[in-house]
Amino acid sequence: MIPSYFLPGTPPGEQELHRALADADGTDDWTVLHSLAIAEHVKKPEGEADFVVIVPGRGILVIEVKSHLSLDYRHGVWKLGNDAPTARGPFKQAGEAMHSLRQYLLKKHVDLRSVPVLSAAWFTAIRARTMLPGSPEWHDWQVLDSEDLRNGAAAAILRTFKAGLAHLDQTTHVAYGGVSFDEAAAQRVALLLRPHFEAGVVAGDLRRAREDQLVHFVEEQYEALDSMADNRSVLFTGPAGSGKTFLAMEAVRRELAQGHRGRLLCFNRLLALSLTADMPEDRALTVGTLHRQLLDIAGVEPPADPLPGFWNEELPELAMEGVVEAGEDAAADFLVIDEVQDILTEPYLDVLDLMVKGGLGSGRVLYFGDFERQAIYDDGAGRELLRTRMPHLPTRRLTMNCRNLPRIGHIVNKFSGLNPGYQKFRRGDDGMNPDWQAYRTGSDQTPLLLDAIRKLREDHYQLHEITVLSPLAEGSAAASATDPWLRQILQPVTGKARRKGVLQYGTIQAFKGLESPAVVVTDLNRKLVPGFESVMYVGLTRATDRLYGIIENDTLRAVMEGKL
Repeated sequence: MIPSYFLPGTPPGEQELHRALADADGTDDWTVLHSLAIAEHVKKPEGEADFVVIVPGRGILVIEVKSHLSLDYRHGVWKLGNDAPTARGPFKQAGEAMHSLRQYLLKKHVDLRSVPVLSAAWFTAIRARTMLPGSPEWHDWQVLDSEDLRNGAAAAILRTFKAGLAHLDQTTHVAYGGVSFDEAAAQRVALLLRPHFEAGVVAGDLRRAREDQLVHFVEEQYEALDSMADNRSVLFTGPAGSGKTFLAMEAVRRELAQGHRGRLLCFNRLLALSLTADMPEDRALTVGTLHRQLLDIAGVEPPADPLPGFWNEELPELAMEGVVEAGEDAAADFLVIDEVQDILTEPYLDVLDLMVKGGLGSGRVLYFGDFERQAIYDDGAGRELLRTRMPHLPTRRLTMNCRNLPRIGHIVNKFSGLNPGYQKFRRGDDGMNPDWQAYRTGSDQTPLLLDAIRKLREDHYQLHEITVLSPLAEGSAAASATDPWLRQILQPVTGKARRKGVLQYGTIQAFKGLESPAVVVTDLNRKLVPGFESVMYVGLTRATDRLYGIIENDTLRAVMEGKL
């Protein structure tokens, strides 16, 4: 499928057909070009073919797609949905595009005498095969419809080829004498046509399409926003990538718009830096980690070598004293807490209770948490503690994966033992599987890391769009890379805006709550990583589009055999 994605604004019918063909079985040797620009059109200064399907042994099929929910054809005039009536119907559009491409290929000295070049119209929302009357303006085999989309797009295309070839065999002025169109010839045709497409869609378009997909709400998120408006407190739960942080930021913006003063808290320092950069500068808003805000309230700085109980016990007590001393000024109108699963302890909840007007019981508090496998700092008792403290807290569960492409989500299910796992994905499949490279314990992973970076750059990912993550805080593959070029471009993750030409690396634990277009996860050895499945879950879900894993031999074998 070229391209492997569709841009924002693509008609819904083209999106459906794009997904159907990308997922179709038995099409490994097919090439499908979507939205192919035609610079030399037979009737217009320029034109476009919605889909061009190139199938070895069959031929070339040009498809015009119509997404309209209604169709009216009378006296040679087409009325599609709310469009203006026109005499230039979908079959004429498809035929003109077909003849334009045929002329172009002939100019490029492609021998089409034994290559069927056909056209068809696909009505993706209606049963056009039963609705449309017979007409000398088109053949029955040129009509494809919603039932074909539902029952198998590839099968419908093969049916069209079969009937179209039979028609050509009966046409006296076209002597095919059988199809002579092998895989090499099909690839040549695709390569001749593809530059027309690639001239208009470059890596920058891919990035903009990805960003547009990631920042729009889905229906269940709108319902979640309604829950915020209808209840003083709500717990939003869902696996990684379900849009919790995005909703948390939107909740804060809505509170600020109403003139309220409050705090946006999280556990992870890098996430806090990212939130600070993304949220508006407003004197009524404080953004940061829970620990940083407790330090500010208490008016203290952490000791150089804090004892184990400083963060979990001593600091909350000092902050409570600071809240009491500050009086009403310390209590905010609202609290929005992201990563709540990592801060659910009695001392933290006690001080949070004082930090919002009305307390946790009746104050404006919105919690966002992942209780699947992301609570890697929790013993599992946090959710129960929250239920005990707030037994009537409304809960809204988010289920749609809005971040990861489907193949990444499916591999997360397998590698992390997520149950029931991701089932629904907002983004369409682009046909690219995560890539796994195995290494032996103690061996240098640098060559494998270099290979992953090379492949990503060939796939048009820039260095600043790639993040290398490891479960190891010290001695990771990135930190100990032996290649001079890698050592020059690798820099630790900062949480700030990424600079071009810099390849960032960090720990999986520190990167919680963040995401990257492409992620390379290294040092995946279950014997060296406590809570391996939970750490894998966090690490793999950071990738929005491309995922590479460098994994120890025995660990990979255990994953594949389901024996983690």
